[in-house]
Amino acid sequence: MGVTRRAMLLAGAGAVAGSALSAGGAGAAYGGTREAGGRSERAAAAAVEDLSNRHPDERQWVNDRIQQIRRMPSRTTPLTELELPRSFHGLKLYVKNESVHPSGSHKHRLAEALFLNAFANGWLRSNGPVVEASSGSTAISEAWFCRELGMRFIAVVPTGTAEEKKKAIRDLGGEVMEAAGADISKRAQEVALTHKGHFMDQFTYAERAYDWRSDHGLAAEVIGAVDPDWFVMGAGTGGTAVSVGRYARYTGSRVRVCVTDPENSAFFPGWRDNDRTATGKGSRIEGIGRPRVEPSFLFPMINRMIRVPDAASIATMRVAADRLGTAPGASTGTGLFGALQILREMRERGERGTVVTVLCDLGQRYRTSYYNDAWLDKHGIDFRAWAPVVERWFETGDWAAPTAWRPAPAPRSIPWNM
Repeated sequence: MGVTRRAMLLAGAGAVAGSALSAGGAGAAYGGTREAGGRSERAAAAAVEDLSNRHPDERQWVNDRIQQIRRMPSRTTPLTELELPRSFHGLKLYVKNESVHPSGSHKHRLAEALFLNAFANGWLRSNGPVVEASSGSTAISEAWFCRELGMRFIAVVPTGTAEEKKKAIRDLGGEVMEAAGADISKRAQEVALTHKGHFMDQFTYAERAYDWRSDHGLAAEVIGAVDPDWFVMGAGTGGTAVSVGRYARYTGSRVRVCVTDPENSAFFPGWRDNDRTATGKGSRIEGIGRPRVEPSFLFPMINRMIRVPDAASIATMRVAADRLGTAPGASTGTGLFGALQILREMRERGERGTVVTVLCDLGQRYRTSYYNDAWLDKHGIDFRAWAPVVERWFETGDWAAPTAWRPAPAPRSIPWNM
């Protein structure tokens, strides 16, 4: 071998060794001297970190509960057509009755999605409770699932939550802790940390957890049954409305999504101004409307929004009780009010088509509030001015909003009613 070629090879080897020395020290240099007993090789191996996951895997426990959820009976909820005035020939109105779920509301679907998401992500453990910030249907639905799955459930509710709601949670085996309404999510996080559990956080994870591609979800059931022109309902987390919008795009459906928002909610001004920092006082209509724009409320999925007065929501709820054959909650009234407005506009344009809204839950949860005239008077909700307007529309198709109507004052503090 010539001198020049030998020098080049030696220089190359030196460069490699030098690089190894600078990166891992003399003991880790690939070109270094082999010491007795292979100490340098052991040192190099020791530099490689190889750890097992210290978090409990509990794969079998998780899989057993996922399979248990998947084996739970699942049936399509009823879709009932409401009779419209004769002048609305060619138009149809359907109400999707979600109150027939085992936990009594459309939040049953959300709870199932949140559990499956949390199990698959490794967030739930056998020795830690499920914790949720909720005073209403979400807490009741999650308590139902925990009872079926043999898990502990803690609901952090606002101080002053109605006893009938707390009783519904406890009757399902759940525990109830109270906190100031403004601090409820923070307190739920603290409870989950203290008890080594998991905070479900419905507002953050609703749209992420929903399997909107599923052929067995609410969107698929509605579109598969009647392929409507409009789907109308209020938004709490926004997860249900967003799932319908996504499924429509995914399948090429014509349906458009209208969100009906109660007074004092941040969703309407946020969507209108494309401002996710918008805020409001919250909402007196349980289950919908929020003091801030929640992460799950995705603006592009919503085609239209209608702000509905609280008094109109209550009046429509009460009138609908006779038409539906069962007393619904107030959020059902909010959605139905918006559906009636869309139907009126379609008739004026000479269109034919179908509108679907949702019966979210039953009125038995609101006997001391929305079905209590004294409670409504105390909160300044003048539903009596709106009730004959809605009743007349169902009878004749004529609509004339009340002229001597006084809007309810804004809440003094932010209500927590989710």
